[in-house]
Amino acid sequence: MANHKSALKRARQNEIRRIRNKSVKTRVKNIIKDLKLAIDGESKEAVPEKLNAAKSAVDKAAKKGVIHRRTAARKISRLSRLANPDSA
Repeated sequence: MANHKSALKRARQNEIRRIRNKSVKTRVKNIIKDLKLAIDGESKEAVPEKLNAAKSAVDKAAKKGVIHRRTAARKISRLSRLANPDSA
């Protein structure tokens, strides 16, 4: 464990950020899972709105620095191809 005052503060900040990042990542994963279930299931009319929600969640995660911007672009591209197989 850290001994210096600045190192103790850094450890506290890292823990707060870790929890916040975990929350954002979990949210993104759940929204993506929801989209994939909609694609596989019978609710094809719900796919476009779920795709937009997934894109938004991934972009927000990238904006916050939780995931890298290129990772976000790759995820969005793959989800779009999955949701629109005829346009790929």
